[in-house]
Amino acid sequence: VRALLAAPRGEEAAMGEVKVTRRVEAPAEAVFDAWLDPETAGRWLFATPGGEMVRVAIDARAGGRFEIVERRDGEEILHTGVYEAIERPQRLAFTLQVPRYSPNMDRVTVAVAPDGDGAVLTLVQGVSEGAPASPERIERGWNTILDALAATVERGGEEG
Repeated sequence: VRALLAAPRGEEAAMGEVKVTRRVEAPAEAVFDAWLDPETAGRWLFATPGGEMVRVAIDARAGGRFEIVERRDGEEILHTGVYEAIERPQRLAFTLQVPRYSPNMDRVTVAVAPDGDGAVLTLVQGVSEGAPASPERIERGWNTILDALAATVERGGEEG
C-alpha cells in the first residue's frame, strides 16, 4: 500500500522527459555542427534577447565538457555539462546543468536526420524529480532555442 501511495501519478509521472522536434532548412551536417562550434553555438545556444554572451567553451569529444555563460540582468548564468556521445551528423548526447537554478544534471539527446534539402532535429531532455521548471516550460525553452538554431544555420546557408 505504501508503494502504491508513493508512486508518481498524473502530472508527476509526466516529469520523466521532454521531447521537441523541429525541421530546419539546412543540411544535417550544418545543424549538427552548430551544436559543437563555439562561435556558432554562442549565437544561439542558451542565448537570450537581452543577454550578453560571456564565454563559450566546448571540448567537442566524448567525455569533453562545455561551459556556456551568458550575462542576464547583471548576473552570469552558467550552462554546463559533459558530452556522452558525438556521432556526426546524426546523434549528440550530453548532460546539462544550470547551477544557478538547480543542482540537477539532466541528460539531453539530439538526433538529426536528413529530410530533403533540410533536416529534422529531435531533442529529448530527461527531467529530474524536483526540477525547478515544469516540463511545459522546459519545452517552451527548447523550442525558443531551436528557433534560434534554425535562424542561425538557415541564415548561414544563404550567406555562404
